[in-house]
Formats: sequence, C-alpha cells, structure tokens
Amino acid sequence: MTSDGNDLLVIMAIGVGLGLLPFLVITFTSFIKIAVVMFLIRNALGIQQTPPNLVLYAIAVVLALYISSPVIAEVYANVNDPALTYETFSDWERAAEGAKGPVKEYLQRFTSAKEREFFMTATARIWSEEAQQQVSSEDLIILVPSFIVSELTRAFEIGFLLYLPFIVIDLVVSAVLMSLGMIMVSPLVISVPFKLFLFVIVDGWSRLMHGLVLSYS
Repeated sequence: MTSDGNDLLVIMAIGVGLGLLPFLVITFTSFIKIAVVMFLIRNALGIQQTPPNLVLYAIAVVLALYISSPVIAEVYANVNDPALTYETFSDWERAAEGAKGPVKEYLQRFTSAKEREFFMTATARIWSEEAQQQVSSEDLIILVPSFIVSELTRAFEIGFLLYLPFIVIDLVVSAVLMSLGMIMVSPLVISVPFKLFLFVIVDGWSRLMHGLVLSYS
C-alpha cells in the first residue's frame, strides 16, 4: 500500500473516531448515571434552569473522563503499540482487540449480572440460532446494553434517595401555609430557598460529586 493510501486510511479512521466519540463517551463511561443524577437533583431543588443543561452535561463529561482515565490510558497504550504499523487490516484488527480488553473489564465491573443474564436470554427470542451460538456474556454486544440499563437503574436509585429530604420540605411548607390560611401563596416561593439553604449547608454539590466518583471505586 502506498504512503498516500496509508495517510488516507489514517485520516478516515480519525474522522470516524471523532464522529463516534460522543456516542462512545455516553455509552461506555459513567456519563449516563452522572448526567441523570445531576438533572434529578436540579428538579428536586425546584430550580428548573439553574445550573443550565450545558453546565450539567459538562460536569458529567469531565467526571466521566476522570473516572475512565485509567481505562482510556490503557486503551491508548494498546493501540499505540510500536509493533502495529496500521498498514494492513490485521494491524487494525489487533488494535481493536487490544482496545476491547480494558473496555470489557471496565464494563463487567459495573454491570449487573442480572442484566447480562437477561440480554443473553433475550437472544434466544430475537436472534437466530446461529447468532446465539456465536455470542457470550463477555461480548460487547451484551455488555454495553447491560451496562446502560445498570447505570440508569443506579442513577434513579440515587435520585430517589436525594428526592426524599426535599419532598419532606415541600410537604412541611405546604402544611404550614395551609394552616396559616395562605393558600394563595405558592409553596415553591418558600420551599425553594429552604431547599437551597439546606443544600448549601451540607455542601451538597461537593458531596454529590464525591459520592458519584467514589461509587466507581
């Protein structure tokens, strides 16, 4: 293969990689759980537009990359092997296999065994018999959807626990306003400052982010 052909192949690979980067960050990292929890806590506080969506997404991306940085470094080391010249298809295949190893290990650590079992069992109903025989519970086609469902489940579990104290505040404020006959006053006018005060007093954002990061320890 000529030098121009190699350069074109590398450029195409880089272009495809950049195009897939957002998809990879969302599906192969902790982005989903962190983003969902961030939006749930914002709704629980009753402040619909603060922080803005862009800020929450940026926080989720930064934390996800921080958590996944050892895996990213290992993948980079494997694909940057000097023995790989990327001049033949076999080189690209070896690079892909080297990249999949750390990713599979990461996904297996944080994937529920119940979800892996479900997606393996579901292949018997929606895949052909030949396709079923060629897949195992350690393949990415099983691990990725299992990981996504597991992350969503954990995110909503965390969100539920975060909602509870704020619901109590809303109920108390509503009861007090009703008892005072101030039914024309929106409970949100009173409860939102109280919820923000509580969140600031307990150092809520720091504790939340620390907890999300350490949940991957």
